[in-house]
Amino acid sequence: MPDDAPAVTERVYADGVAMVQLLGPQDRLLRVVEREHPDVDVHVRGNEITLSGDPARVAAAKALVDELLQMTRAGQGLDPVDVAASSRILRADNGVRPSEVLGEAILTSRGKVIRPKTAGQKAYVDAIDENTIVFGIGPAGTGKTYLAMAKAVQALQRKEVSRIILSRPAIEAGERLGFLPGTLNDKIDPYLRPLYDALNEMMDPELVPKLMATGTIEVAPLAYMRGRTIGDSFVVLDEAQNTTPEQMKMFLTRLGFGTRMVVTGDITQIDLPEGASGLRLVTRVLSDIDDIHFAYLTSDDVVRHTLVGRIVDAYSEYDERRLVARRSRDEASEFANRAERRHPSRPGAVRDRQPKRGRA
Repeated sequence: MPDDAPAVTERVYADGVAMVQLLGPQDRLLRVVEREHPDVDVHVRGNEITLSGDPARVAAAKALVDELLQMTRAGQGLDPVDVAASSRILRADNGVRPSEVLGEAILTSRGKVIRPKTAGQKAYVDAIDENTIVFGIGPAGTGKTYLAMAKAVQALQRKEVSRIILSRPAIEAGERLGFLPGTLNDKIDPYLRPLYDALNEMMDPELVPKLMATGTIEVAPLAYMRGRTIGDSFVVLDEAQNTTPEQMKMFLTRLGFGTRMVVTGDITQIDLPEGASGLRLVTRVLSDIDDIHFAYLTSDDVVRHTLVGRIVDAYSEYDERRLVARRSRDEASEFANRAERRHPSRPGAVRDRQPKRGRA
């Protein structure tokens, strides 16, 4: 569409809904719509929303308003994150509608609804429903662990499993904490604290200790998985990039009847002091096995502060540049070595031509 295309005006009538639900308190949701489409003039009068500007941009803004209106009519509460996520989904133009992604609630806990926020998260959650073992691989903030734990709690509440087992390797992220004081539980608590925090968000905090005391919920370091066969459970292994190949094999072979596993990790944040990551290796070893699914989340699926997505992209670009530079250095070094083998250096050649000394 040329820049001098005549402006158009579209009107959306929000009949049958309270405008405060659609626009948010103090029009906070409307402000997000305006921020997502800065080239479109948005005006609200009564239950009428008027959009004016370039035809293509107005059409995009109208699609967003229509989706928000549909979700509001369905009784879904919206927040600014939902509006921004809806805009990203529409821009991706992959055939998925925001109302389909954001309309699926996994849990409702203390007035908070836990649900996928992006198309990638929706595909990840669907994969957990459809496969026995799912690997959620992606950068920080993509919800891979949080959504896996929500699905675990949902499965327990629906009596699809009889217990939840949460685990992660006890590896420090670049720090050495030394010998921690207290009992064994006190020593491993810092490593497992993120899992406890998520549990307390998704369930009644007073109920969690009771379920842990009865063994319905178990939070344990990965080393405690050895020698067990785990049945009728929902098992989540977090920070799996810090497992060794041997640990990953050990964990996966604990699978018993009626058990589902979700393994989450970020292969760009490996804290192992040396050696290969079990998560990196397993993507090659098990990629073609049925009932095992690899869900890859990207910076587009980050639902934390918008800066997190940009930070992830910046580090990814930096790592890519460093990898290219290292390959160039390796190739140059190999070329120099081959040249040296073909044409020995001059000092060596001189020594080879020196006559041997005989007896006087």
